[in-house]
Amino acid sequence: MAAFPVYDEARIAALDNQTDALLGVLRGRGYKRYEPAVLQPAEIFLDRSGEEIRRRTFVLTDPAGQELCLRPDLTIPICRMHLETKGKFPARLCYHGLAFRHQPAEPERPTQFYQAGAELLGLEDRAAAETEILTLTVEALHAAGLDQFEMKVGDLGLFSAFVNALDIPPQWRGRLKRHFWRAGYFEALLLRLSRGASTDAQRLLAHLGTLSEAEARPAFEGLMDMLGDAPQGARTREEIVDRLIEQAADAAALRLDPKIAGLIARLLEVSGPAADAIRQIRALTKEAKISLEAPLSAMTARLKTLETLGVAPKHVTFAARFGRNMEYYTGFVFELWSRDVEGPVQIAGGGRYDTLLERLGAKKPIPAIGVAIRTERVLAARAAQKGAKR
Repeated sequence: MAAFPVYDEARIAALDNQTDALLGVLRGRGYKRYEPAVLQPAEIFLDRSGEEIRRRTFVLTDPAGQELCLRPDLTIPICRMHLETKGKFPARLCYHGLAFRHQPAEPERPTQFYQAGAELLGLEDRAAAETEILTLTVEALHAAGLDQFEMKVGDLGLFSAFVNALDIPPQWRGRLKRHFWRAGYFEALLLRLSRGASTDAQRLLAHLGTLSEAEARPAFEGLMDMLGDAPQGARTREEIVDRLIEQAADAAALRLDPKIAGLIARLLEVSGPAADAIRQIRALTKEAKISLEAPLSAMTARLKTLETLGVAPKHVTFAARFGRNMEYYTGFVFELWSRDVEGPVQIAGGGRYDTLLERLGAKKPIPAIGVAIRTERVLAARAAQKGAKR
C-alpha cells in the first residue's frame, strides 16, 4: 500500500460498503456515531499516549501560537469530546474517520488511514464490558466479510497484581509496571535493581537517595549548575533533575532479591497458546506462594467468550509482557491479526483504559474499554483471502 494512498471511485465505494456493514453492527448494539475534530490540542496526545505515539504524531503550530496535531488516534479525542459536552454514563460511542501517524519503520505503510472504533465508557461491570467489546469486534469483522484472523491477548493488570504480591520496595513497583513491556530497557532495569550500588557514581546516588526530595533537589540543581551548558537532549532541566531524584531513590533502596527478579523475568517469558500460558502462570504463582486467581479467572472467562464467538483456542495467543503501544491502557488488551498481500497485518486492537478519562478531566475514575478497527487493512486482508481461494 502506498504511503500516500489514492482513493479512487472504486476504492471509496468498497470502503463505504464495508464501513456501513461495520457501523451497522455497532449501531445495532446502541453505539452512537460521532466525529471529533481532525485537529486536536497536541498536549492531550503528547502527555497521555506514550513515547511510541509521540514520535509518530504530526505536530503543527497555528498562527496564534497554539500547538496542535493531526489526531494520531480517535480514542482520546472522542473521550475528551464526551467529557466536554457533559455526556452521561455509561456511554456507547462509535466513529469512522481518518487518523494520521508517521511510519518511520514502515515507510510503505500510509501516514493517513481510516479507522473505525467503539468506546464503552462508564460500565461498572467490567466483565460484561469486555464481553461486549469482544463480541462487537468479532461480529463487526464478520459483517465486513473477514473470517480468518488470529488474536493476541494480554493483561497489564495481571503483571501489576504479580508485582504487588511480591516483596518489592514500593518505589520500584510503579517503574516496573510502567516499563515491563519495553524489551531491553526493562531487563536492564531489573538487573540494575537486583545488583544494587556497585560504582562510585551509584554509591553517590544511593547517598543522595537517603535525603528527602526537598533536600535532594538543591543538590542536583547544584550539579546541573556545575555542568553548565552540557547537552541535555530533548529533556528540560526539571525533567533531568526529576529523573536523577528517581534514580537516587532506586540506588538507596534495598537490593531487589535475585529470586524475585528471576520470578518477574520468568513471568514475562510466558508466551504462546493462551490456555497453555495461563497454566504456566498458575504454576509460577504456586512456586512464588502468591495468588493471582482474580486476573487469571478473568482471562479464562475471556477465552471462553471468544470460543463462543467462533474464535478457536488455537487462534488465540497470550503474551505476559504484551501491553500495546499506548500508555493509557491499564488492563486487558488485545490485537487481531490477518494477512494482506504483503504479509501479516494488524487489523484491530483495543483494551481497557480505566484511568484515561480522569486524566482528561473527569472528576472521578471512569471504567472504559474500546476497540479500533483499521478498515483499509480489513479491506486488503479480504482481498488477499479472496485471491487465495481462487
